[in-house]
Order: sequence, then structure tokens, then C-alpha cells
Amino acid sequence: MGQAHRRSGPRRRARRAGLTTLDRQDPSAPLPAEPAAVSTNQIGVTPPPMGWASWNTFFSSIDHNVIKQQADALVSSGMAAAGCKYVDLDDGWWQGRRDANGNIVVDENLWPGGMKAIADYIHSKGLKAGIYTDAGKQGCGYYFPTTRPAAPNTGMEGHYQQDLETFQRWGFDYVKIDWCGGREEGLDQETTYKQIAAAHEAASAVTGRRLVLSFCEWGTGLPWNWATGYGDLWRTSHDVLLYKETPGLTKMYRNFDEAFQPAAQHTGYHNDPDMLMVGLNGMTAQRNRLHMSLWSIAGAPLLAGNNVATMSTETRDILTNPEVLAIDQDPRGLQGVKVAEDTRGLQVYGKVLSGTGKRAVLLFNRTGSAANITVRWADLGLTTASTSVRNAWTRSTVGSFTTGYTTSVPANDAVLLTVSGTEASATTVEDTTSATTPTFSSITASAAGTKLVDITYANGGSTARKATVQVNGQFTYVVAFPPTGSATTYRTVSVLAHLAKGTNTVKFAAVSGSTAPDIDALRIQGIPGTDGAALVGSASDRCVDIEKNTYVNATQAQLWDCGGGRNQTFTRTSRGELVVYGNKCLDADNNGTTNGTKVIIWDCTGGTNQKWTVNSNGTITSNLSGLCLDALNAGTANGTKLILWTCTGQTNQRWSLT
Repeated sequence: MGQAHRRSGPRRRARRAGLTTLDRQDPSAPLPAEPAAVSTNQIGVTPPPMGWASWNTFFSSIDHNVIKQQADALVSSGMAAAGCKYVDLDDGWWQGRRDANGNIVVDENLWPGGMKAIADYIHSKGLKAGIYTDAGKQGCGYYFPTTRPAAPNTGMEGHYQQDLETFQRWGFDYVKIDWCGGREEGLDQETTYKQIAAAHEAASAVTGRRLVLSFCEWGTGLPWNWATGYGDLWRTSHDVLLYKETPGLTKMYRNFDEAFQPAAQHTGYHNDPDMLMVGLNGMTAQRNRLHMSLWSIAGAPLLAGNNVATMSTETRDILTNPEVLAIDQDPRGLQGVKVAEDTRGLQVYGKVLSGTGKRAVLLFNRTGSAANITVRWADLGLTTASTSVRNAWTRSTVGSFTTGYTTSVPANDAVLLTVSGTEASATTVEDTTSATTPTFSSITASAAGTKLVDITYANGGSTARKATVQVNGQFTYVVAFPPTGSATTYRTVSVLAHLAKGTNTVKFAAVSGSTAPDIDALRIQGIPGTDGAALVGSASDRCVDIEKNTYVNATQAQLWDCGGGRNQTFTRTSRGELVVYGNKCLDADNNGTTNGTKVIIWDCTGGTNQKWTVNSNGTITSNLSGLCLDALNAGTANGTKLILWTCTGQTNQRWSLT
């Protein structure tokens, strides 16, 4: 799957000679040998935030008494000791008044001593403090008031650096930046949040403090394509719970599905499917455990939203189960991926954990009846050798099994496991150039799919350094490289990357304003359960593509240059579906059977309009209509939309699955 490069003494020395004087501790000292990338040298990265947020229970009705009570309860309940450190004040803390200099003025009847006093109190409990704002002129409470009247001017637009400096001086550690004002004003998500990130850097240069930046534009601007290195976490979907709404499975499942953008989640950057509903009215113990299982396999932030001061012992135990939290907080910092769905609604997810041969597994039954679900070790990137299985909720060892493991899973429930087995084979590719941020070309893959990439590097500084990584022509992601102790000490961090079948290029580059780490080698290993195929047009030599990694239902498929992205990788199921992202089916829009029907993506339903026949002559026909998958107007350019049309035998209707 990859091509190893032979070491070269002179070239290695030339590369080491390229170190900066900041990196070189003793330029006259002999240059040490550099190891190939090995996963046993992993370094831990910043885990997703854990804690409590005010919104799901108190909505706008928060003041110093509410926050102090919840902070106290986080400590007394044992949640803080379990790692729940953040106390986040959501919308409603501020009524929108500024002084003549534009500084925030708060109601000291609600917040005696001001906001610094409440942040100090939270810190006195050994916890961290979070606060809320909006990217626009108004916060969400202005457009959607709940328990308090609409308060104007509660957003930060026009005061980005000023407000961020204020939050830092008050002592806050975390800020959630909502998007109600931004949406109403028609602001551009990427541009706006990158402006806020730059204002944060400027504010930090003044105050010497930093905030965790939580971007909350609900996935509308596709933040997984651009937010790494700007935000620390970003919402991938709309709210999991609205005001006065009863918690339900529909939105829980939707937010879970929409959170999976695995190439974007790594090295301290996180997809965020929203706050937890665990312990809220309407949530049973079984549903609470399911909710925690879903968010943990996704490696999601875990921000409880229940009343911690009045919760039951059962709820506390669910929120603090150490083995479930360990899956979520695993120091490798990766997201789970879907690796099997042999029967519609019976799904298997696998998450690569730190160490060797370690995986978390979710067996998820989305149907209305109990059913057996099987995880195969080979789908996870493990060999079929004997593998130990442990149940995370019962905290008990199940046994050791070869090939895989099968168990019955109740309806609308899940079984969460950790397994310890033997890693399948991998390929190490070493940099033999003088570049600190090299380009690795000729990386080959036997199948398109998601791969585990361990990056060996050295960082002799005292803070994390950044570099970008890009696979083929896909989106570029910022990767954080924590200090390794010295410029000659090598460790690995991990990312998940989507490779095409055949030859791939993985390119690293320095980030403006940041000293780059010294990147030495890659270890590349398949996760075979994610493997699929590109659909390549015979006339265009371009791939069937879902624009910009969007998951929005009714998005029309198009042609685009082949890059191996997850949005170009389709799995043919035994049911005749062509599935992208693991949960979206190629679909004949509105059950269309006429020429010109759009070919779109939609949640997989099992309908005939989502079933296709791949024919020996290269055509792909809709099982509903018999019409051919067609590039509109015989187009071959990027952006050409796909439709159904009477089969003509022309090359714009012929495809290869590569």
C-alpha cells in the first residue's frame, strides 16, 4: 500500500544540515540516526473538552447562584475527578449593554463582582470557565428568546479582539461563538470565523492568555474543510435539542451521523455533534448509555447539560464510567469510522486507540428489533488472530475470539467494546530530502478508503508547532505537533486520511507565522472496512463527487477531478446501493423515472430509487427506471451535474469502478 524509500547517509546528513539554529541544540555534535515511523512512539494530544454547559437545563435563566451550584456539584459528584473540567455559561449571561468605549457591561445583580468573580469561583474549584458569544451583532437569545426577553447587541461583531481580550482578562478559558447573528446578516462562515481566530491571536498577544475556540455555525459552512488550526472544535450539525423539546432519537442519530468527518479530527481538533442530553427528562438509563456510546466512539466533546446538583446516582455513574470516557478521551485523538453494515440498520464502527492493536468498537442497532451484529477484525485493520474483547459498560472481559465477534444488540441500542489484537501490515515511507515539511509521492493504496497515517516528527520547542497536510487535491488540514523534548527526539501523531486506489501524494507545508516541525516519515495502514471505489467517467476521466464534502440531503452529484476523497469513495452494498460517507445513498431524486431526473444523495432508506445495477458494458442503471447514470449534456468539465437519461451507449454514460 505504500512504497518504502531506502535510507541514504549523505542525503540524511544534508537533511539534518537543513535544521534551523532554533532546532539545532549543538550544531557541531554528530547527527543522530532517525527512526522510521512506529506507532509505539505515539505522543498524546489534547483530548476533546469535557464538562458541563448551562443551556439544555437552564436556557437563559443563569446567574452566579446557578453557576456556583453546578460547579460545586461537578466536584462533589465526582464528575470533576472523572475529567469534567469545563463549566460553560451559555446564552443569557449578558443583556447587551456596552459603555462609551464599547466594553461589555454586565448586570451585577445577576453577577455580583462581575464576570471575573464567577470565573475566579469556578477556578477555585479546580475547574475551567467557559462563556458564550455570537459572531454577528446579535446572539441567538435575541432572535429566539427563551426564559428572558430578547436582548439586543449581545454579539461580538465589531468588537472581536476587544471582547476576546475581555474574556481573557476575566479569566475565562473557553468561548462558544454562535451563528444566529451571522446567519441573519448573511456573513460568510469561513471568512468570519477565521477573522475571529486572528483576533484571538491578537488578543492573546496582549493578555498572554488563550481561549479554547468553539465554532458554532451548525455545520452550515462545512467547517470540517477549513476549521482545523483556527478553531479547537466546530459544530457539525444543528442543535440536538431545542427549547421545550423532548429529547429524542431522531436528532441524536442525525447529529451522530453528521459528526463523522474523520480527516478533520486529529491532534486536538474536534468535530462537535452538540451538547449531551444525558440525564434530561425523557431520557431513560438505556438511552443515556446509548447517547454516551455514540458520542464516545465519535471522539466528541462531552458537555453534560443536565442539572448536576439534582441528578440521580444512575445518571452520575453513566456520565463518569471510566472505560467509556477513556474511549472518548483516547490520547491518539482520532474519530471512529463506520466499517460495516451487512444488514441495513445494523452498523459497526471502529476507532483506532493509542497503543498497538487497540480499537474501540460500537455495534449499533438502529432497527426496531434485537439482532446479532458481527465485527470482523480485518475490517478494523487487525489480523484475524485471537483478539481480546472487553465490554466498556459492564467493565468486564468478554473473552478472546479469532476472526471477529458476534453478539445480540437490543433494538435502538448499542454495545460498546474495546478490543486488543494484532495490527495488520503497514508501510513506512521515509523522507530522504532536506525538507522539514516534505512531500511524499508514490504512496500507493490497493483500494480507495480511509487510512491510518502515523507521522514521525521532532519538535524541540516548548509549544506545539503546526504544519498543513494535503492528500492529492483534497482539502488542506492544519496538524498540531506537540513538543517531543528535543530536536533529536522523534515521536508520532496520527491522522486519518482518505487515499485513492493507486498512487497518492501526501504533501506537508509550513504554516505562516509558525515554526514547522521536522517531519521524518509516515506509517500508513488500511482500515479495510472503509474501502470502496471511485466512479470514474469514461468520457471525462473525472470522478463522481459530492461537492465540498457536504452531507446535505438532495445535494446533486457532479463530476470533479479525482482526488481520492471520502466524498468520491462509494461502497457497493449487497442491497444494490452505492453508499458515500457510510450513510448516504446515491438516489434518483423524488423517485424520478423520467429523463433529466437529478442524481442526488439522501439518507439510505432501502428504496428502489436508491438501488443500482452496474452493467458489464460500463453503464450504471437505476433499478427503479432502467435509465442510465449520465453526465448532463455529455459534459466533461468539473462541476458537470449527474442525471438519469435513456441509455444511449455514449461514453458520458459509461463508468469504471476503480
